[in-house]
Amino acid sequence: MDSYVSLIDGFPLWLRVVLAIPGINNLVYGIYRIAKGRLIIGILWIIFGGWILSLIDIYTLLTKGKITFLV
Repeated sequence: MDSYVSLIDGFPLWLRVVLAIPGINNLVYGIYRIAKGRLIIGILWIIFGGWILSLIDIYTLLTKGKITFLV
């Protein structure tokens, strides 16, 4: 799972923002959270992820350069 986290973290910022688009975000960053050791949050992210959670991820990517919300 560390390789998945390294892969996502190694992508350029524009690609990580594209992956944070609603629909894609649920799966990509849900698995990312699971790989970071947040199993329950990752599963909930995959099931209930939507516009609000995607906007939060996009905001944290643009302001901090990485996903920081519930990781």
